Order: sequence, then structure tokens, then C-alpha cells
Amino acid sequence: MRHGSIPGSTGRVRPMTLLGDPVLHGPCEDVTDFGPELSRLVEDMFATMYAAEGVGLAANQVGVPQRVFVYDCPDDEDRRHLGHVVNPRLVAADGDTVRGPEGCLSLPGLEAPTGRFDRALVEGVDRHGEPVRIEGTGWFARCLQHECDHLEGTVYPDRLGGWRRARVLRAARRAPWGSR
Repeated sequence: MRHGSIPGSTGRVRPMTLLGDPVLHGPCEDVTDFGPELSRLVEDMFATMYAAEGVGLAANQVGVPQRVFVYDCPDDEDRRHLGHVVNPRLVAADGDTVRGPEGCLSLPGLEAPTGRFDRALVEGVDRHGEPVRIEGTGWFARCLQHECDHLEGTVYPDRLGGWRRARVLRAARRAPWGSR
């Protein structure tokens, strides 16, 4: 997902995986090694997300098919939510369905109205293996659902139907990055 400029991180910026890359379209593997490589991945993901002016980033968006995502995302009351989740599970997504603009760092410059629930609950662990439970509403709930989708091999156009889906995919093919 995309958002405005946010302060940087200590990691290195990794190349972004773009729509059509197989790593974005299959389920990611559970993390089993909670060592220094995972910590480096999380730091690099924050650096990459900030460099791309995003609010969330899944590991497969930087070519790593593991169940990890990072976020620095406001909710509808402009409260900042900052963190990461390893091996996340979307435990609940409920409430009203809100159709709002949704973009993705793996589809740069594109967005489409996408329906998401306005409340989400995610459980997983942090990079040290300690349990985490994250509840979000509004914009932050959208972010949590979007990133969990990535780890299952789903990109937001997969949630669109009919002409909306066709329009986004046509725009992706015409984009400079889509002609690879």
C-alpha cells in the first residue's frame, strides 16, 4: 500500500517485485529461523517501504517468499501504527465493507476502489518469536488485510471484478514497468 513520506530506517533498500512476478502469485512459506537474517530482512523491508513511500510491505514484494510484513500506517483517526508481523494469520475481518482507493507498491502508480472490511485482527509473532496481536480499524484494517493477502499470493486486482479488474490490469500492461 502507498502513503506519504515517512522517516527512514537503517536497512538497505531492496528492489521491488512487480505484478506478474511468480513470487507475488503463490503462498509464502512460514518462517522457521528467527536469527539475524530475519532481523536484516525486517530492517530492509522498512527501508524499502519508506523509500517507496508506502504504509505496508510484504516480504514477497522484495522477492522473499516468506510470511513477513511490515507496516507504518495511520488509522482513520490519524493514529500511527508501526510494526512487523512474522507468520501472520488474519484471525478476523469484519464490520462494514468499505470500498476505498487501494494501491500497491508492486503496481506503482495504479489504484482502484477495492472493498475491504473496516476491522481486522492479525495474530503472529515478532522477529524474536514473541506473540503479537494487532487490531486495526479503517485505513489500518485495509492495510492489514492487503498485506495478509500478499502472503497468500493475492494482489488487490484479484479482489476486483468485471471492468474494474480489467481496467487495472490493462493499465498495468501499459505502464512502463508492465512491459518487462
